[in-house]
Amino acid sequence: MDLHSEMILDEYREKRASFEVISKIVVEKLHAFVAQSGLLVNSISARIKTSQSLAGKLERKGSKYRNLLDITDILGARIVTYFNDEVDIVADMVTKHFEIDWENSVDKRKLLDPDRFGYLSLHYICRIPESMYSDPDHPEINQYRFEIQLRSALQDVWATIFHDTGYKSDFDVPREYVRSMNRLAGLLEVADNEFKNIRDGLHAYREKIHKAIFEKRYSEVQLDADSFKCYLETRPFDALNQRIAKAYNLEIQDASFTSYLFIFNKMGFKTIEDIEQMIRTCSADAYALAASQFAGKDLDIMASTVGIRNLCHVYILHQGKGLEGLIWLQDIVYGQRPSNKEMAERIFKKAKSIGIGQESASVSEKNDID
Repeated sequence: MDLHSEMILDEYREKRASFEVISKIVVEKLHAFVAQSGLLVNSISARIKTSQSLAGKLERKGSKYRNLLDITDILGARIVTYFNDEVDIVADMVTKHFEIDWENSVDKRKLLDPDRFGYLSLHYICRIPESMYSDPDHPEINQYRFEIQLRSALQDVWATIFHDTGYKSDFDVPREYVRSMNRLAGLLEVADNEFKNIRDGLHAYREKIHKAIFEKRYSEVQLDADSFKCYLETRPFDALNQRIAKAYNLEIQDASFTSYLFIFNKMGFKTIEDIEQMIRTCSADAYALAASQFAGKDLDIMASTVGIRNLCHVYILHQGKGLEGLIWLQDIVYGQRPSNKEMAERIFKKAKSIGIGQESASVSEKNDID
């Protein structure tokens, strides 16, 4: 290494603490900007070149740099998004908040010919503006440039794999491996676009089911995790819960309904209309069954799942599944355990005493439920 490069390396060692300050500011600000946008990203990270790495760079091309200010990648930050179209969203944040050296920034996504595949990434050369941070004793914090790389998770996979091969660009790869490298890059690019299409499709599907549920077109809505979550937002079990709570002066405590999607699937429900049908036909008996359970008890609070739980009990009894059906339901809800039979017997006894589900289920009827 020549004397000029040694002087730049000495300057780096003297000013490394400034780069550590810059790194901390950049990472904190990037996290804050992304959080404010509501976007979820895969990762935000930063690294500072080691003395050894910088020495190697100066040995190769030290003559092109006048001083440390000319080197733009001492600090490198990276934001990895989940989807490729989110790269541009993050890019807007970066250009809005940091000073950009446009002459030295590069969008490598635009450099490849249409018939080529390879490294896709957006690189901005930036400075911290004084409006973001300033320290009169360390003006170099606003003078040193640094790099922010933006790419999707699959683009990051490609870059990492390619970097590990030891080649700086696809033009350096031996010809016998070019086809394989391009094929891999092409597959990742297709996958990147397909993940985006899947995300967009799911978003459109959620909007569609939300509209159908809002318009009460329940028979058109297949029962799944998304539709059930949307349906719960309409609070379909509130009327029954409030009727029970009012009768016994109880406070309703919110509880999770998540497990009931699995229960409804096991009960054979296919659409949201199946749940609505259960509410219409079973609510009166579900209220009576819940009332028989609360009568004579000194309670102040009931869980918001009381209504849906008793609807399921009554539905099973209306289907003629009797005690065996109730035991099956307890096994589904709580997992198989000896106390389920005792609990089911208590429910069956109370239901029978108020005229609900007089039929007794046979073993074959239980198998019908399964």
